[in-house]
Amino acid sequence: MTNTAHTPDLSNLWMPFTANRQFKEHPRLLAKAKGMYYTTVEGEQVLDGTAGLWCVNAGHGRSEIIEAISRQTAEMDYAPSFQLGHQDSFRAASAVAKMMPAGMDRIFFTNSGSESVDTSLKIALAYHRARGEGQRTRLIGRERGYHGVGFGGISVGGISPNRKTFSGALLPNIDHLPHTHDLSKNAHSRGQPAWGEHFADELERIIALHDASTIAAVIVEPLAGSTGVLVPPKGYLEKLRAITEKHGILLIFDEVITAFGRLGANTASEYFGVTPDLITLAKGISNASVPAGAVAVKRQIHDTILEAAANGIEFFHGYTYSAHPLATAAILATLEIYERDQLFQRAHGLAAKFEDAAHSLESARHVIDVRNLGLVAGIELAPRPDAPGARAAEVFKKCFDQGVMVRYTGDIIAISPPLIIEESEIQKIFGTLEEVLKTVE
Repeated sequence: MTNTAHTPDLSNLWMPFTANRQFKEHPRLLAKAKGMYYTTVEGEQVLDGTAGLWCVNAGHGRSEIIEAISRQTAEMDYAPSFQLGHQDSFRAASAVAKMMPAGMDRIFFTNSGSESVDTSLKIALAYHRARGEGQRTRLIGRERGYHGVGFGGISVGGISPNRKTFSGALLPNIDHLPHTHDLSKNAHSRGQPAWGEHFADELERIIALHDASTIAAVIVEPLAGSTGVLVPPKGYLEKLRAITEKHGILLIFDEVITAFGRLGANTASEYFGVTPDLITLAKGISNASVPAGAVAVKRQIHDTILEAAANGIEFFHGYTYSAHPLATAAILATLEIYERDQLFQRAHGLAAKFEDAAHSLESARHVIDVRNLGLVAGIELAPRPDAPGARAAEVFKKCFDQGVMVRYTGDIIAISPPLIIEESEIQKIFGTLEEVLKTVE
């Protein structure tokens, strides 16, 4: 219980993706963060089992990032990015490009994953128009996909609560692939499920329905995170790549969660050996110390758009805070930490132990599925018949009270810790989950 002596007036803030009334009755307030731990306003330590919101990959309070941001604030707090630039914006773009698959070395900076997604969709449309196929305006997403909260991202996204309130204003010319999750076939898979490659064949059906000449791009998360850790079946992403290439359709990987070490590699594209045409980035790009995002684009797409334009602005898109000086300072410092400390290799080395710890919950109370890849795990619980999502919400609250922070979506508990996690902390996360599940009805 939060001590009211530490509690400010909670009435003015409308909290995002939060049950506001319930939270404000029993607030959970964080005061500090360092390494693997948050500290509450009461002084209690909470092990961060979710890297904040999938984003603090290098751990909290990294002095190098703090110093880089502080230096930049004193030197130049802001620089416009329209018709002007600053040196670190170009340095940061080069640093990001070096971590992307070969040929994906044109970087457009944004401020969030939502902005990265909408930017990638605009780039796809602009590319086809530039090459004389402006009729390619249809976008294909996937059921249970999450692509942020812009109208473009909601439109191609496939989580119904995110869509229903705004259904009358979503983009036209959208279709969706089926999701790949099938508990009857893939429950308790370790890593990629062996069954489900055929779900990619649905793209051929959608193409036959609409005609390939109308379709601009397909966007998917290589591994779906926010919808409950849905791991792609073996061969699925490879087949999507082959189908899109055959029909001249761009493939966008939404890697806001999976890039920067989450799977033990620079990107999920690298991990799976499947290279898309565009990659959306955010979260771990700056270790969440400053809001930042980007889109990595194949050079040929970038060049086609520029070469087709008349003199002047080639792409009418951007943000006031694109390549903000504080963000680029944070990006440069973050990427240096990743390389110096070999955090992606470290995550790769921990993946097997993380997998074993996650699957130790297979027989735990209420658990109907455990799935994992890299340093990501999803623990799916049987829902209460009269209250879907309530069981996982109770687990989240009780884990927090026991000093471990997890996330939940519906009745799925998600674990995605900072890459600096120790083996003992992995055991603490899953051990606490097991004990809490024994107490939940």
